[in-house]
Amino acid sequence: MRCIKVNYTNLTEEQRAKLYAELLTEYETLKSKNLKLDMSRGKPGPDQLDLTNDMLTHCLDGDHFSERGVDCRNYGVLDGIFEAKRLFMPMLGLGRYEIIIGGNSSLQLMYDTIARAMLLGVKGGKPWRESPEVKFICPAPGYDRHFAICEAMGIKMLTVPMTDDGPDMDEVERLAASDPNVKGVWCVPMYSNPDGITYSDETVRRFARLQPAAADFRIFWDNAYPVHHISDTPDTLLGILDECKAVGSEDMAYIFGSTSKISFPGGGLAVIGASEQNIEFLKEQMSFQTIGYDKLNQLRHAKFFGDFDGVKKHMELHRAVLKPKFDAVLEVLRRDLTGIGEWREPNGGYFISFNAPNGTAKHIVRLCKDAGVVMTPAGATFPYGRDPLDRNIRIAPTYPPLDELKQAMEIFSVSVRLAALS
Repeated sequence: MRCIKVNYTNLTEEQRAKLYAELLTEYETLKSKNLKLDMSRGKPGPDQLDLTNDMLTHCLDGDHFSERGVDCRNYGVLDGIFEAKRLFMPMLGLGRYEIIIGGNSSLQLMYDTIARAMLLGVKGGKPWRESPEVKFICPAPGYDRHFAICEAMGIKMLTVPMTDDGPDMDEVERLAASDPNVKGVWCVPMYSNPDGITYSDETVRRFARLQPAAADFRIFWDNAYPVHHISDTPDTLLGILDECKAVGSEDMAYIFGSTSKISFPGGGLAVIGASEQNIEFLKEQMSFQTIGYDKLNQLRHAKFFGDFDGVKKHMELHRAVLKPKFDAVLEVLRRDLTGIGEWREPNGGYFISFNAPNGTAKHIVRLCKDAGVVMTPAGATFPYGRDPLDRNIRIAPTYPPLDELKQAMEIFSVSVRLAALS
């Protein structure tokens, strides 16, 4: 299918009607195929999961002792075995006493960290629930599950826009400094969800230099995609904890990461990083929840990857799978939707963020669904599910096989053009 570039703003009513009829015929033809295609979540595809299958077979071969003699079958070592820490320390810019290896889900660690802060407080602070109204700064478009945690906890969300360098730091600084009820900020600092933006060095330094009104303010630094490159010229990110240490604010940052999109989402490793003082405080709180996380899984990961260089080599295999999928999406966007919508071409991560003409995103998602393509709900990338311009749509290319992805993008393309003419 080939699209002839059309300037929609200069069409006469007769031309618009003619083009709309042609596109509607094309749409009905695609709809008649009764496809069932899913681009709703940023999940690894089966071809990516297969890359780690050897971890499930002979990775341990009966060996259940860590290199420091810990029997990984038993209780204990709440913060995780050292060789598992060694995988993450260079990935996230952490020292050995600045990290806890958790279960399989960084989202659970984030949820638990906020729940404990609400009930028990953070280091040096009272329980957040004692505040008149707990508030969080939420850069948007952003990660819908961050926003869902806030909604579940009754935390008021304050939206700030994203820029090419990350969140609008003038607004972040203003909000943090203006109200002691503002207790934190969400960040996806590298290949952000969904825009694919990596925070500039100056943005990271400004986060470290925040002067919040609340002494118990925390930066929730969800570094979900630190090695998830799809370009020959990958982005780089300053270490937030190092920058905080440089200005004496090291207790302000919580850093999260996982192997969910490196090994197995359902059976990977998740981590929380922070200053040594924060880690000791978190371990004390966590000791009432668990005696220790799954050390056998930690040992499996350590033996499979070996070290951080092994992780990086493994992610080259992921890149070989993902780059053709991102290229397929971008090819359709460039071919059909130049001048109609706007998008970024990320160097990594899991999403492509598409801005349709204002007021059309919900209509586009409905058209896609009716033709058999499930997208992330329009508005999901904003707090409370409300995109004020009704234009942002998150495209998730990773899960479908390449041939299905191409079919889904044809439907997406026609749906955008129909909505633009409606």
